[in-house]
Amino acid sequence: MSTKYLNIYCDGGARGNPGPAAAAFVVKDPSGRILHQSGRFLGHATNNQAEYQAVIDSLSWLLEIRFTKTYNLIAIHYFLDTQLLVNQLSGNFKVKEPQLRIKFLTAKQLADKLSIDINYSYIPRLQNYQADRLVNITLDNLH
Repeated sequence: MSTKYLNIYCDGGARGNPGPAAAAFVVKDPSGRILHQSGRFLGHATNNQAEYQAVIDSLSWLLEIRFTKTYNLIAIHYFLDTQLLVNQLSGNFKVKEPQLRIKFLTAKQLADKLSIDINYSYIPRLQNYQADRLVNITLDNLH
């Protein structure tokens, strides 16, 4: 496989905000084929904390399986339905909230370890339906 870039769709949600929360991500190759997907329960968190955790989880997964070296990956395109996170991760906004700052720094540290080009784009929730669906399935399975 000679994938040069990946598209990663991330989402997080909290019922009650804050409340029971989950994070999910979907990894696709350039043709749109799903290579991996994951969702997990986070406990009590806010929507934004859950969104950040989805990015952190996807970066951790990439590092764990050494995806960049195995597949000669040169770029990752992230798609999120939260403009705040896109602007913070892109360096356009400062991260003032202490809990989010910790998650932001963790995400940046993991991204730096990958040593490839990473960009973050905002998409409407309807275009992020697969990651959103995983978040809701994860939260629904708690009952």
